[in-house]
Amino acid sequence: MSLKKVYDKQPSNFEFNKKNLEEIKIILKRYPEKNKKSAVMPLLYLAQKQNNNWIPLVAMKHIATLLSMPYISVYEIATFYSMYNLAPVGTHFIQVCTPTPCYIRGADKLVKLCKEKISPNENEISKKGDCSWVEVECLGACVSAPMIQINDDYYEDLDEKNTTEILESLINDKPLKPGSYRGRKNTSPEKKFSTNGEKHA
Repeated sequence: MSLKKVYDKQPSNFEFNKKNLEEIKIILKRYPEKNKKSAVMPLLYLAQKQNNNWIPLVAMKHIATLLSMPYISVYEIATFYSMYNLAPVGTHFIQVCTPTPCYIRGADKLVKLCKEKISPNENEISKKGDCSWVEVECLGACVSAPMIQINDDYYEDLDEKNTTEILESLINDKPLKPGSYRGRKNTSPEKKFSTNGEKHA
């Protein structure tokens, strides 16, 4: 898992667009005025979505001003959590979950495929297909291990074969549908069972 690095080519300005300003008004209503800095994480998320899935330093400073909090506090949060990107990522951004539950189910093989199909290095945009990948901490889908997140979607119950197909679909800019690749709905069992363990239709 690579260290997060701040992009060296930073934009000179950032402002939230009209749609996000309206969303920010809704978010801030959830918190007392004296605690409005509690909105820092959702505002970082909005800034990232607006800025092609990464957060420039100037956006952190803008958020600090909006929330009347020190810039360094916003920076600490953005650099601590893995879901915030501090440099440009591919249009198809792949996050490979690699902690213990996913690892023992084969996450290391998914990492190997990303290195072969996308790029040898994390956080490096592919030469073909505008993709990038990174190892991340738990994505909260342990029961569906191994799994990956692509942009906002989860691809679960994976193996080498279907992961290869998914990655190749991204390279060709024709993403396959997300969800379980063992035919499960959400985290339900693959087959239905009655309370006494007998199968039923």
